[in-house]
Amino acid sequence: MGMSIPLMVISIVLFFILFFGLGFILNMLFRKTWIMAVIYPIIALYITGNLKLSEYFLNFSSSMSFLWERVQSLAMADAAILLSGFAGSIVSGVAIRVLRVMGYRMF
Repeated sequence: MGMSIPLMVISIVLFFILFFGLGFILNMLFRKTWIMAVIYPIIALYITGNLKLSEYFLNFSSSMSFLWERVQSLAMADAAILLSGFAGSIVSGVAIRVLRVMGYRMF
């Protein structure tokens, strides 16, 4: 069953805002501008893979092939939602950088 357009738009906005907020907070706390942009692909692959974390260490090659198949089988709506989360994490890094250039010190 496909995803309705309003649900997709709401999901895209929510993922963008969620990861913008998480990225903004992590950037303020750790003072690393691009920390969420580095962490987000790991989170997205963990969400997509639907495996236990230990499987990635115990059966690395089989879990990576399973993960690659899952990523390739994503629907366009799901990929758009995941990409909007990544965009939110990148925009949070840009926002922190702009605020620091303007003279604001966060923690």
